[in-house]
Amino acid sequence: MLCFNLSRLGAACLLGSMAMVNTAFAATTINLSYNGAPDPEKNAVHVFATNLKELVEERTDHEIELRLFANSMLGSEEERMEQTMNTPMLNIASFAGVSPLADELFVSAIPFLFEDFDAARTFFDEGNYWQAFSDELRERAGVDMLAVVEEGGFLAFTNNERPIRQPSDFEGLRFRAMDPSQVALYESFGASGTPIPWTETYMALRTGIANGQMNPPMYIILASLYEVQNYLTLANIQYSDQFLVGNSEMIAGWDDDLRDAFMDAVNEANQRAREANEAQVESRIAYLEDEGMEIIRPSDEELEAFRTIGQPAYLEWLEGRGIDQRWIDMALDDAGESALTQ
Repeated sequence: MLCFNLSRLGAACLLGSMAMVNTAFAATTINLSYNGAPDPEKNAVHVFATNLKELVEERTDHEIELRLFANSMLGSEEERMEQTMNTPMLNIASFAGVSPLADELFVSAIPFLFEDFDAARTFFDEGNYWQAFSDELRERAGVDMLAVVEEGGFLAFTNNERPIRQPSDFEGLRFRAMDPSQVALYESFGASGTPIPWTETYMALRTGIANGQMNPPMYIILASLYEVQNYLTLANIQYSDQFLVGNSEMIAGWDDDLRDAFMDAVNEANQRAREANEAQVESRIAYLEDEGMEIIRPSDEELEAFRTIGQPAYLEWLEGRGIDQRWIDMALDDAGESALTQ
């Protein structure tokens, strides 16, 4: 009887040990939410997310696995950010998700701040402003800023009334705005701006509530805006980006090796997505031209005219919003003094 009990005890201990081993090596599944369709041809954010899933699982030896939720399946920008603040998850947020927590983010969207992709990437990867902003976001909201994700290049103007080659061409037009900062920019050119949700933009353009909008070519294709817009002005207004953020407590709870492996995966996924995105810019423009849009490529002089009017108006808007000047000074220093007409 004693032997039988010992045998049962040994078996129980063995099963318990096996359970502990299985628990120790069980994958942690983390949700990753983002905007847009799961379409690798049309959605650069989805390309980043799928690369990230593959690389995180590979680099962490499946200690971390990601579950992807495209098309805002986990809720609105605000809802998903609140989930990220309060639960162990990852989220790719737009300005609408991050700016309510730290509106200093709008400084990074000063129009015509970056000459090209390299300048924008250096600003976010190496700049003092972005590091300080990331620290501020972590302190205020409990989320880590992990990567700046390109979502299709630089913003361009579209409209259905006339070719826009210079600021005066905006006179009297009505534009869909993503947020109040875009309203200020349109008004500086003589147009009016009305905030309209992205999901309502196509119908607003089709019915004439708005004559135009601005987005990178990728989103113009994604939403079929070429069906209701005739002209595309490649003014490189703002760098189009979203932001990979993660729950700070979750990330701090990982050991150094796991955290390093995860961040290696983030950096490589971002590099892959950037290369894929930049390689498709001209083909997307060609697609829109084939669909009937007239493509306007402003000259350097015409771009300077937009910049001379648009930048001071945007800076005035930042000042009116009460954003401390030190944030603007840091960003301008990172971008180079010549980047801004003061």
